[in-house]
Amino acid sequence: MKAFVCVEGVAVPFEQRNVDTDQIVPGRFLKRDRALGYGAVLFHDLRFTEQGEEIAEFVLNQPAYREATILVTGENFGCGSSREAAVYALADYGIRAVIAPSFGDIFHNNCLKNGILPVCLPEHLVSQIGEALRTQQYHSVVVDLENQQVRLPDGTAYPFHVDAFWRTCLLQGMDELELTLSHQDSISNFEDNYYQRYPWAKL
Repeated sequence: MKAFVCVEGVAVPFEQRNVDTDQIVPGRFLKRDRALGYGAVLFHDLRFTEQGEEIAEFVLNQPAYREATILVTGENFGCGSSREAAVYALADYGIRAVIAPSFGDIFHNNCLKNGILPVCLPEHLVSQIGEALRTQQYHSVVVDLENQQVRLPDGTAYPFHVDAFWRTCLLQGMDELELTLSHQDSISNFEDNYYQRYPWAKL
């Protein structure tokens, strides 16, 4: 997966609470060929009419936010049924980070496994960022995983925490398996030493 070190980009304010995975990608698209990409169906029923026309009022259809790479949203984002396609849709659209007060647990883990950084900040800070974006005080935000900070154009920095294992995976652009295999020599040395000491344990 693509490494995530520090991303600066357009941030889109979508401060709805309890946005579930069915809103992120409706169930009828779950059998879509992964090779086709899921970006076109992100928030499909919110972005488009039944006739397939754009809903101008929806934030991602507004010119200022079409190239957004950071999503600023409400608590419990990604709740509901477990569907990794919700994360595919965000990633294929170009979203690299999601800032929210909280996330659905499975969705949170799926983000990490697919190179999207879920950033948890206190609700009042998320609201402040969202308000500044809505009123066009600024458009871009920096999400710095290396230093674990969200930085605003005025110099304000908000710290956040990411599990050390997942931080390493994202910084190096590796999933769990790839990170494990990168330590293959150490694993093999451990096994050799272990079985020399305890030969009976080798079946």
